[in-house]
Amino acid sequence: MHNRSVKISDPSLRDGNHAVGHQLKSGDIRKYAAAAEKAGIDIIEVGHGNGLGASSSLLGHSLLNDREMLEVARSELCRTKLGVHFIPGFGRATDIDDAIAQGVDIFRIASHVTESNVSRRYVEKVKEANKVAYGVLMMAHMATDNQLLEQAKLLESYGVDAIIYMDSAGSTLPHDIQNKFMLLNAELNIETGFHGHNNLGLAIANSIAAVGAGATIVDACARGFGAGAGNTQLESLIAVFEKLGIKTSTSFRAVVALSEQAEEMVSGNEPSVTCDSIASGMHGLFSGYSRHVKMIANDYKVDRYELYERLASRKLVAGQEDIIIEEAKILAKNVCA
Repeated sequence: MHNRSVKISDPSLRDGNHAVGHQLKSGDIRKYAAAAEKAGIDIIEVGHGNGLGASSSLLGHSLLNDREMLEVARSELCRTKLGVHFIPGFGRATDIDDAIAQGVDIFRIASHVTESNVSRRYVEKVKEANKVAYGVLMMAHMATDNQLLEQAKLLESYGVDAIIYMDSAGSTLPHDIQNKFMLLNAELNIETGFHGHNNLGLAIANSIAAVGAGATIVDACARGFGAGAGNTQLESLIAVFEKLGIKTSTSFRAVVALSEQAEEMVSGNEPSVTCDSIASGMHGLFSGYSRHVKMIANDYKVDRYELYERLASRKLVAGQEDIIIEEAKILAKNVCA
């Protein structure tokens, strides 16, 4: 891997927004964007934790609207690209129009790993505006290798510039990541990237495995801020890359300022690998579900680890929080029976 070059995409101002209930302030965004520019980060993602248009009663209302967040970040960036996350259904085509007007450079159009066909019209819209589009496959561990490749090729046919494998549950092991990226990079003619969550403490190891198998884009957040157990930690990743001789546009010394800025803006909300996040990773559940499962299991007085197992059998994905309550009710009835 020596002398291999990798782009760093930093979603601290998007996935990290989960850690503070989507309440990042304008000053936080401005300071972090300025620090990212100075540190030489290739891309920063900005917005509600669930992406463009996702501020809602179901997912949580953000303190600032999309336009306000993007405008603040854009004003601090020159070399660093401004990116957004977009999930069809949470966001609308008009949200993409607004983001284009705000000067967004890179649009990450995301879907469940087996449903990339819903991305087509949005990818085409982005490309028609001469912007960069990444196809993001969420909960990617839920697909077989053949399904993964089929969906990635579908996105490539729509015109995406890269495929991002999102380990949303932090449940994939390094050898599996290596095999999946070897497959993708052997069959695709576009870049591939990896977005890891740290539920099993493997986000760094999985990122290294992805790069070793040809990935050229890696997501990482300062202090690891993100949903659930957090994302791949930027500072650790850059330090490991330096030891491995992997080239990036930044350095460990340069990202120290980002770490300090992130610690200031989300103090007291640091992600950690807990038994709940481990259970989430073991059972392949979305990283952001841990808090909901713990709270609902307590409300219904049921064993939350048994609840994790039941939810795994339902193959839950983000946005299906109501099923947690449904399964908790069933467990509670069984306890009383």
